[in-house]
Amino acid sequence: MAFIPLRTASSAQFRPWFKPAVPGWPNFRAMLRAAITRRQLAAMDDRMLRDIGISRVDALQEADRLPWDVTQR
Repeated sequence: MAFIPLRTASSAQFRPWFKPAVPGWPNFRAMLRAAITRRQLAAMDDRMLRDIGISRVDALQEADRLPWDVTQR
């Protein structure tokens, strides 16, 4: 029996396994990544925030955003 790969490198288009229930919604990975990075941003001390050029107020505002709000500000 021959091995048949599910996806090949020569595929014309990559189709993700996850399709949002509502068109236009960001995918689950983007929401998860946003939630994790916002939690890390909220945990940073003032020195770390100064290093990346963000104030404490900006960091807390970003951390308070909802996970599915992944648009850039």
